[in-house]
Amino acid sequence: MPNIIEIADIAAPELDVFARLTEAQLRNRLEPEKGIFVAESPKVISVALDAGFKPLSLLMERRHIGGDGKAIINRCGNIPVYTADRDVLEMLTGYRLTRGVLCAMRRPKAATLDSVCLNAKRIAVLEGIVDSTNIGAIFRSAAALGIDGVLLTGTCCDPLCRRAVRVSMGTVFQIPWTRVLDDWQQLLKKMNFKTAAMALSDKAVSIDDPKLKLAEKLAIVLGTEGDGLSEKTIADCDYTVCIPMYHKVDSLNVAAASAVAFWELRV
Repeated sequence: MPNIIEIADIAAPELDVFARLTEAQLRNRLEPEKGIFVAESPKVISVALDAGFKPLSLLMERRHIGGDGKAIINRCGNIPVYTADRDVLEMLTGYRLTRGVLCAMRRPKAATLDSVCLNAKRIAVLEGIVDSTNIGAIFRSAAALGIDGVLLTGTCCDPLCRRAVRVSMGTVFQIPWTRVLDDWQQLLKKMNFKTAAMALSDKAVSIDDPKLKLAEKLAIVLGTEGDGLSEKTIADCDYTVCIPMYHKVDSLNVAAASAVAFWELRV
């Protein structure tokens, strides 16, 4: 039987996970095995459940208990399902819930670099990308366009933050990913990856250069919003690659550029 709990006090501590904990607190850096993330909307929650993620509690508009949220409740066992009308939930969270459903879930154990790259032919490496919308959009493009895994440097936004998860439409649960240290380029070269830095440079080759497509294993490296990749990263990559532009446009947003690169360099 579902454990439906009517919200009587929006300050109740059991609701902190949905309203008052920061992303850093949810990650629980001191004890990562206790970390939590929040998935939003029935579709995204369903993808997470399909991928084996453990639900801890649900927050749901009352009208969704017998509607859009019913199937989710049935899949989650006897976890708490906190509920109230839309205006109460908006007062609690500070924003209008997408499709009226949130699910707190246990964070997974971090993947290893070897497990992400095992049998991979195309991976993306993200350096310093801090915008959660861009992270989510890049993951969605990676899933749709044949990227086998994603590596993120330490300064990248957390792919499991609420907005990144929602924008990705749950693809962050489907594409293997992990964080990497500063020696990631040397490690990829030991795995026989060629590295392609997406950057503006007079020495850059066009993204449709045949030698890129012919690379058996290729890492597509994308940099932070605004400044792009560091000079050291570009210098250490095998190729510098650009997308030809028209009408004097100098570059695309990193999420848009990733979609073009993933499509053009797919195998």
